[in-house]
This record gives sequence, C-alpha cells and structure tokens, in this order.
Amino acid sequence: MIRVILTDDHTLLRNGIRSLLGKVPEVEVVGEAGNGQELLDMLEHTPADVILLDVAMPVLDGLSTLPLLLSRHPQVKVLALSMLDHEQSVSTMLAAGALGYSLKTADAAELAYAIRTVAAGQPFLSTAIGMDALERLQQISPLSRKENTPELSARELEVLILMGEGLTTNEIAEQLYTSKRTIDTHRQNILDKLQVKNTAALIKYAVRHGIIA
Repeated sequence: MIRVILTDDHTLLRNGIRSLLGKVPEVEVVGEAGNGQELLDMLEHTPADVILLDVAMPVLDGLSTLPLLLSRHPQVKVLALSMLDHEQSVSTMLAAGALGYSLKTADAAELAYAIRTVAAGQPFLSTAIGMDALERLQQISPLSRKENTPELSARELEVLILMGEGLTTNEIAEQLYTSKRTIDTHRQNILDKLQVKNTAALIKYAVRHGIIA
C-alpha cells in the first residue's frame, strides 16, 4: 500500500483528489495539509511514502518546504502539483528535489500512475508537459538569473509567468483559484521587488534576467 499525504491550500481540490485516489486500490490517503508547515508537523506522527505537494501555498510554499522535508524525511518521495506547465516552474521544483511534477488537471489514471512511479523511486513528468523534456529540465538550474536578481516567492513566480503568457488579472485569478485583489497585490509586490514601474517593463526585465522564458 502506498501511503499518500495531500498538501494543497484549497480544500475543494484536496477533496477532489482524495475522491479520485479512493478508487485506486494500492493507494491510501493518510492525511491532508493546507501548507508546508502543516505537512512537516503531520509527518512527525503520520508516516507517508509519497507527498503530493502544491507549489504555491501560504505560510510555507512547496519550494520552501522541499529542503526541510527531504532533510527530515529523506525516504519520502515528492510529487509536485501545479496548474502551471511552464518549464521554469517544472525545473525549479525538480532541481529542488521533487521526483515528479503533475498538473492539477491530470485525470485519475495519470495521477495514479504518477504516484506509483514516484513511489518506486522513478521520475515522472505530466504527459501534458512532455516526457521528452524531462532530462533537459532536470539539468536546468532552478532560476537562471543574475545573482543580484531579487528572490520571488513561488506564488509571485506563478503570477509573473502567467503575466508573461499574456493573461489578464482576472484570468490569472481564475487559474490560481484566488481573487483579483490578491493577484493585484502579488503584481505590486513583484513590481516593488524588481523595481520596475509597469507591466511592460516588468516582462522585459524578467525575460532579460532569465526569470521567465
């Protein structure tokens, strides 16, 4: 039996994944966490084989959770979860120690396969992204940026990537299951950190410094 802990800040999504996995005989969901800190606390008393780890969460996001998780529980395998199929997000999580990367839009069969694969110690990449990109992505440094480029949080990086793909604030809010006001706040934080004045200058800066492709 593969013991799984679901880690995502959206209860509805966790409920949906739990329902899907309930139909997989060899998989048992042994716990749920709403952020990285809850996950780390849970692992102290709840053994698990595979962690489904959301990339962007409050309190402690997936990227910040990974080194703490793997240092304390090196036997645990991590399958990253995200709405983003952008190679920057994928390579960042793989380089940080995740063994696999699955999109939240994956169906039950693919998610079950991803869990089995990661549990067996094998890498997995969502078919929507492309298996042929796995080796190349694992060799890319997490963020090929200049050393003096300010650090962005996982959520800010997601927002910036979606902005770079031309999505509006409303569309980004819909994809990330949050409010327009929250996205506006992230956008302003990104502008402040990177010290640029508007969206056009922001995208130009991000591309030039390798933050987004």
